[in-house]
Amino acid sequence: GGWVLLQNCHLGLDFMDELLDTLLTAEIQNDTFRVWITTEQHPKFPITLLQIAIKFTNEPPQGIRAGLKRTFSGISQDMLNVSNLPMWKPLLYTVAFLHSTVQERRKFGPLGWNIPYEFNSADFTASVQFIQNHLKKINIKKGISWNTVRYMIGEVQYGGRVTDDYDKRLLNCFARVWFTENMFDSAFCFYTGYKIPVCKTLEQYFDYIQLLPAMDTPEVFGLHPNADITYQKNTSADVLDTITNIQPKESVGGSGETRESVVYRLAEDMLEKLPPDLIPHEARLLSVKAHLVKMGALNSMNIFLRQEIDRMQKVITVVRTSLNDLKLAIEGTIVMSEASKNLRDALDNMYDARIPQVWRRVSWESSTLGFWFTDLLDRNAQLSSWIFQGRPKVFWITGFFNPQGFLTAMKQEATRAHKDWALDKVAVHNEVLKQTREEIVSPPSEGVYIYGLYLEGAGWDKRRSILIESTPKILFVQLPVLHMFA
Repeated sequence: GGWVLLQNCHLGLDFMDELLDTLLTAEIQNDTFRVWITTEQHPKFPITLLQIAIKFTNEPPQGIRAGLKRTFSGISQDMLNVSNLPMWKPLLYTVAFLHSTVQERRKFGPLGWNIPYEFNSADFTASVQFIQNHLKKINIKKGISWNTVRYMIGEVQYGGRVTDDYDKRLLNCFARVWFTENMFDSAFCFYTGYKIPVCKTLEQYFDYIQLLPAMDTPEVFGLHPNADITYQKNTSADVLDTITNIQPKESVGGSGETRESVVYRLAEDMLEKLPPDLIPHEARLLSVKAHLVKMGALNSMNIFLRQEIDRMQKVITVVRTSLNDLKLAIEGTIVMSEASKNLRDALDNMYDARIPQVWRRVSWESSTLGFWFTDLLDRNAQLSSWIFQGRPKVFWITGFFNPQGFLTAMKQEATRAHKDWALDKVAVHNEVLKQTREEIVSPPSEGVYIYGLYLEGAGWDKRRSILIESTPKILFVQLPVLHMFA
């Protein structure tokens, strides 16, 4: 009749099968017997055990109101009355507000934090304990040492988890703006409508928190309103992805095309458009070699070009082979057995307009199969024109496998042009031009022109050539041509 609690079961997956057998075969006399198990998500967790269980998930509360409620439910009235100083309660509320803010920014992905950190209630408790100790020791005439408070919160308690320099800067910015003498001013607010309440009891705090909006705008967390569009877009994409993943994969009877015939037609269409091999037969290979030699075989840019050609060739070969195999498998010439997991995966993914895993491994990320294939054709076109028509005036930098390698090659080229320069003393600089790619008529005297970069989370003022705030509802802005030089 007791309860059994097994924790961290994702670490003992072998035992889970045994547990399932025990539960199904044992004759349990007492109705009050329960088995509780806690686990993280794991792809190999026995699905049958999950199906017979009642599942609870512990999610952090969504929004400032829910976050503050949860934080204050862990605070007692004694803790509120622990200090008679007027600074204590506003400081406590501000730490709670900061705690909710850092948690809530996680949902915005890389716009919120570059790295998603696991902030938890221990950070809050430690910060509150520090402030309590600090207030006990301060000299009333001198007041609070704000530098100490900011350092302890931004660098130690919350900052101790933060590993990225920009994230550290952001956290210190919150500490600098919120933890000052101004916070005791009646006009102070975190954002319009989010003030520090003057309350004596927990009940009054809960009443005030209840009046906060149920949905917060991203500006409360110091983000642009566009961040919310990105969040909603990503959430809906996740939901639709999940729905696609759990669709039945087998063909069903009835009119209309089968999955196989749809994919067969798609494979034929792609094979038709697929560019010829960059390094096929000897004749073509010699032609490529001749062009490279003519351009200067040991020139750093041409070494980079050869590496790009090799990688591109690998992608074209993989795509061609798997499309041909897929056609043969659909026709029934070869068996689509369990061994050929890649073919099964290609069939499923192509039907859902996604990129097959075996292609993604040797190539680049893209949102849909259509975009990916267009990218393949464009990348190939850039490399082919570079080999046979000479060096482009403007390079599409996002069309390279290794853009950093391209910039390094440009740096080496500049170093060789100036005999007295040492490579490790050379730095890459850039200048954003006012022209678009079509308006460029000749390459620069030194360095390279590049295009294909986008800004997220900012706008671009072409006239003054500076960053500006994003325009509402425009998430990405294309940058004009950049002149990269060393």
